[in-house]
Amino acid sequence: MEADTTVRRQMLLGRARLLLALFALALIASGLTAIPLEWETGLLTRWAGVADGASPDACSGLAWWLATVRAGIVETGARHPFMAYGTDWLAFAHVVLGILFLGAIRDPGRNVWVLTFGLIACALVIPWALVFGAVRGIPFVWRLIDCSFGVFGFIPLWLCRRYAVELTA
Repeated sequence: MEADTTVRRQMLLGRARLLLALFALALIASGLTAIPLEWETGLLTRWAGVADGASPDACSGLAWWLATVRAGIVETGARHPFMAYGTDWLAFAHVVLGILFLGAIRDPGRNVWVLTFGLIACALVIPWALVFGAVRGIPFVWRLIDCSFGVFGFIPLWLCRRYAVELTA
């Protein structure tokens, strides 16, 4: 019976560590993508078939939105490059939050509070995206995509929290 318990604990610990490592890496990677926005939006619009320098008025649907975002980033960068400093700090926050999960990767049972924090943060993504997206004129479908980050982040953290609680029992 004791061997079964040890095997189960090792399995839970391995699952939690893997999920948390993937979660932390995703946080860090998503943060780092906030730095080269002009390059990224240029790449994304080209993939969507929007010519470089094309006016958003010449596009429709998703292409219009992507061209609008690219134009805004390019114009802001040219006139007010200091505004990108805000996204640099956004990137920094993602990296720091990713680092926060290192303790939970090491010992999920002793760091249940980190998992609870992450669950709360994921839940807050949804109202944040819906409210501030509306205030900023972000299309509803795009806000739903932003909300999905909270939903898809919640799932592995919820599983890890369950595993961590069982590991401490």
